[in-house]
Amino acid sequence: MRFRSLLLASTVALAPLPALAQDWEVDPSHTSILFSIGHLGFSDTKGIFRDFDIDVTFDPEDVTSTAATVTIDASSVDTFWQARDEHIRGEDMLHVSEYPEITFATTSVEMVDETNAKITGDLTLRGETRPVIFDASLNRIDANPFDASKRVAGFTLTSVIDRTDFGVDFAAPMVSAEMPVTINIELVGPAE
Repeated sequence: MRFRSLLLASTVALAPLPALAQDWEVDPSHTSILFSIGHLGFSDTKGIFRDFDIDVTFDPEDVTSTAATVTIDASSVDTFWQARDEHIRGEDMLHVSEYPEITFATTSVEMVDETNAKITGDLTLRGETRPVIFDASLNRIDANPFDASKRVAGFTLTSVIDRTDFGVDFAAPMVSAEMPVTINIELVGPAE
């Protein structure tokens, strides 16, 4: 995975972090983009994207001006079954030869309470762009038990995306149109 920054849109939107927030970095071993899709009502197939990049601009004095972009390598989809993954990469689904990237760019951050926010942004999938809202929750901010000079912050972002809104309508509704998406982010920053 390629990381240049962290998804501070969620980090700062969820809790009043100190001015050193810009020094926090994503822990790639504890950050993931996951999705689930129902199969004929019998089971849910789980999947992940293995390769993505996150860029952020952030003003700690004005959280609502936070901007983040996420770029996902669509071909990095992994549902733990190679034949299915090849089909998902093909023209019926993601059509990665024509649309190699999935992107998300924040348009607003709205606080719900001290530990929860709504992050709105434009999701582009298979050449179609639609607004999507993620519910973001702060899980915990605390000292790193393995390194006293660092703190760890954990966040969970969730949304439900209707793939047919983006022209990915193969086998819908037998294969669910609505896909729950979860982004788990762990950040490492300076000690207080």
